[in-house]
Amino acid sequence: MTLLWLLVLLIGIAVIAHLRVSPVPALAIVAAYLVLMGAADETPTWLMVILWLMLIAVAVPLLVADLRIRYFSGPMFDWFNKVLPPISDTERDAIDAGTVWWDGQLFSGKPDWNVLLGYPKAVLTDEEQAFVDGPTETLCAMVSDWEIGQRMDLPQEAWDYIKAEGFFALIIPKEYGGKGFSAYAHSQVVMKLATRSGDLATTVMVPNSLGPAELLMHYGTDEQRNHYLPRLANGTDIPCFALTGPYAGSDAGAMNDSGVICRGQWEGEEVLGLRLNWEKRYITLGPVATLLGVAFKTYDPEHLLGDEEELGISLALIPTDTAGVEIGRRHLPLGAAFMNGPNWGKDVFVPLEAIIGGRDMIGKGWMMLMNCLSVGRSISLPATGVSAAKTCTYVSGRYAQIREQFNVPLAAFEGIQEPLARIGGNAWLMDSARILTANAVDLGEKPSVLSAILKYHLTERGRECITDAMDIHGGKGIIMGPSNYLGRMWLSAPISITVEGANILSRNLMIFGQGAIRCHPFVLREMELIHEPDRDAAIKKFDGLLMQHIGFAVSNTASTLVLGLTFGLLGKAPGNELTRPYFRELDRIAAAFAMLADLSMMLLGGELKRRERLSARLGDVLSHLYLASAALKHYHDLGHPTEQAPLLRWAMEDCLCKAEQALAGTLANFPNRLLGGVLQVLVFPFGARHKGPSDALDAEVAAILGRPEGDPALEQILEGVYRPQDRDEALGALRDAFDTLAASQPLQKKLHKALKAGDFKPAAGEDPISAALAAGVLDAAEAEQLTVAEAARRKVISVDDFAKEPLELAEGKTR
Repeated sequence: MTLLWLLVLLIGIAVIAHLRVSPVPALAIVAAYLVLMGAADETPTWLMVILWLMLIAVAVPLLVADLRIRYFSGPMFDWFNKVLPPISDTERDAIDAGTVWWDGQLFSGKPDWNVLLGYPKAVLTDEEQAFVDGPTETLCAMVSDWEIGQRMDLPQEAWDYIKAEGFFALIIPKEYGGKGFSAYAHSQVVMKLATRSGDLATTVMVPNSLGPAELLMHYGTDEQRNHYLPRLANGTDIPCFALTGPYAGSDAGAMNDSGVICRGQWEGEEVLGLRLNWEKRYITLGPVATLLGVAFKTYDPEHLLGDEEELGISLALIPTDTAGVEIGRRHLPLGAAFMNGPNWGKDVFVPLEAIIGGRDMIGKGWMMLMNCLSVGRSISLPATGVSAAKTCTYVSGRYAQIREQFNVPLAAFEGIQEPLARIGGNAWLMDSARILTANAVDLGEKPSVLSAILKYHLTERGRECITDAMDIHGGKGIIMGPSNYLGRMWLSAPISITVEGANILSRNLMIFGQGAIRCHPFVLREMELIHEPDRDAAIKKFDGLLMQHIGFAVSNTASTLVLGLTFGLLGKAPGNELTRPYFRELDRIAAAFAMLADLSMMLLGGELKRRERLSARLGDVLSHLYLASAALKHYHDLGHPTEQAPLLRWAMEDCLCKAEQALAGTLANFPNRLLGGVLQVLVFPFGARHKGPSDALDAEVAAILGRPEGDPALEQILEGVYRPQDRDEALGALRDAFDTLAASQPLQKKLHKALKAGDFKPAAGEDPISAALAAGVLDAAEAEQLTVAEAARRKVISVDDFAKEPLELAEGKTR
C-alpha cells in the first residue's frame, strides 16, 4: 500500500505539472495528499518526514521571494551573465528580425491547435485568380525551357510581356502602378512559372522578393518611393540587389565593400555623399539591371555626420549608368539561363539621398535586409521547391504508366512505387507548408524562423523529388534535348540549395540557433536583462522570469512523461478520427522538444553555438513539427477530403518518423551521456513509434499519381502546374500518350488475351497489331486506335539525338 501511495503521488505530481497548475494550488494539493497519506496506518513515519521535508524544500523558495533572490536567482543571474555567448551586431539584427508566429506555439511545448485551425484559409481574390489563369498561363505558353537554355536568355517577347503585364510589380502597391497582390498570390504565380521554366520563374521572382521594391516599400523615403516604384512597376527600371561578395557569402558582416562619407560633385553641385567601392557576385538580374541596390559598410573618417567613424552596413540605390559602375558580365550557374553576374564599382560618388530611407537609415542596412529576407524566403524559394515536386509528380505519374518493362507498366513495380510515393507525398506536404507560410505573411507576420525552415526543407525535398523522378525515368532523364523535361531541372537543383544562405548554414545554425532565442517564451527576455544598468532591478525581473522558466521546463518534462505513457490521451486534440491521433503525437513530440531545448541551452550555454550538429537535430525536430502542423491545417482547410487521406497519412508518418529520428539523434549525442540515457527512457518509454510510411501506404499514394487528370486527389497535388496541350512538345506528348493509352486499354487487354490464347501468332519481327488485324482478332478501327496509342507511347519514351556538326564549336569560339 505504501508503494501504491507513492506511485499515485508521483503520477499526481506529473499530471499537475503537465496541466500547468499554478504553484500555490499545486503545493496545496500535494500537501492535502500528504495529510491523507500520513493518516494511513501503514505509511512509515520516517517516509512521511522525508516527503514533508521535500515539500518544504520546494515550497520555501517558491513562496519566500527575498530568500530565493539572495540564494538562488541572484547567483543564477551572475552565472547566466558569464555563460551567455557574445552576440555580434549582425547576430542581434538577425535575432530581432521578423516576428514569432506558430513557431512560438511549438516552442511552448503545448501548442494550441485551435489557434492554428482558426487562422483563415488562404484564398486568391478574383483579380489574383484571373492573373494566374490569364497572363501567367500566357507567359508560360510563350517560352520553351529547352530553347531558353539554348539561347541562354528568355525570348524578347517574354521580356516585353513580363514588363507590360506587371510581373515585376506583383508586390508593389496599386497606388504606384503595381499589382498589390497578396503573398499567397505571389507564391502561386512564381510556382506556376517554375513548373514551365526555372529561369522564367527566377527572372520574375527576384524583383518581387529581396530587392529594391520591397526595401523601398518598407524603408524608403516618400521621394524615393514616388520616383522609383512607378518605374519598377512598369518595367522602365529592371532592379537587382547586390549583397554577396567574394569574401562575404552567408557571413554578410565580412563584406569589405565600403562607402566613405565625403563631399563631391553631383549634377553640377557640391553635395554631401558617399564614395563607394565594392565587388559583388552571384547577382541575379545584374547583367541587365538598370537600378542597382548595393550593401556596403559605411565610414565617416572626417566626422561629417557625427563622432562615430564606423557606422555599420547601409544600403543604397544606384542607377547602373552612374560613372564608375561596372555591370553586364554573366555567371553561368550550372548552365541556367537566368541573368546572373558580377558587378563592381570604383570610386563611385552618390549623394546621401541614394541611401534607402535617407540619412536616418545609415548603418541600419543589415536590419533592413533581415526583415525583408524573412518575407522573401517565405515565398520565392519555397514556391520553386514545390513547383519541382509538383512537376515531378505529373511527369513521373504519367511516365510510370506509359513506360513498360517486361510487358508491365513501371507503376506496377513496388520498387517504383516507393519513389512515386515519396514524390507525391512530398509534393502534398510541401504545398501545405508553402500555403500556410505565405498566408502567415498575409496575416501581417514576418516569420524569420519559419522562412528558414521552408527555405531549407522545401528546397531539399524538391531536390529529393527530382532525384526520384530521374531514377524512375532512367535513360530518358539523362539525354538532353527538347524531349527531356527533367534534365535542366536536375542541373539547376543545387542552385536553390545555395542561394539566400547555404542549406548547411540554415540547418546547422539558423533554424534552432535563431529559434531558440527568438521563439522561446523566456530566453530572449532573460538575455535582455543582462544589459540593464540597475543590477538589483534586473535581478528582480530575472527572478520572476526564472520562476516561470523553471515551471515551464518542469511542465514540459512532465508532459513528455505523461503523454508518452498515455499515448497522448491526456492531451487536448481537435480533429476527426483520422487526424486526432496525429495531433496527440505532435503534442508529445513538442513537449519533448521543448524539454530538450531547455536542457541543451542550460548545459551548454554559449557552447551550444558551436555544437552545430546538436543544434541541427533540434532544428529538425522543430522543422518537422511545423511541416506536420501545416499538413493538418491544409487537410482541415480542404474539409477533410476522404480521397486525400492517404496523402495526409503519408505526410504525417514521414514527419513523425523524421522528428523521432532527430530526437533519438539528439539523445544519443547529448552533452551529458548519463542524462541522455535517462532522457531516452523519458522520451521513448515504449521505443520509437513511427517507422515512416508503410509499403501499403506507399502503394496507395503511388496509385494516386497514376490516375487520370480530374481525379480530386491528384488534382490537389497538381494544382498550379502548367500543362501544355500541344502534343508536339514534351509535356504535351506525355499528356497525349497517357490519355491515348488509357483509352486503348480495353483493346490492349483484348490483344494480349488473344495472343496468350493462341488466336494468332505474329511472324518473326511482325507487328502484333498487324498480325491481329490479319487474323481478324481486331477490326481496322481497333487496329488504328492501338497503332496511334503505340505511336504516342514511342514518342514519349524516345530521346533526342543530334547530328555531329551542330554540336561542334565553331572555329574561333573555343574560349
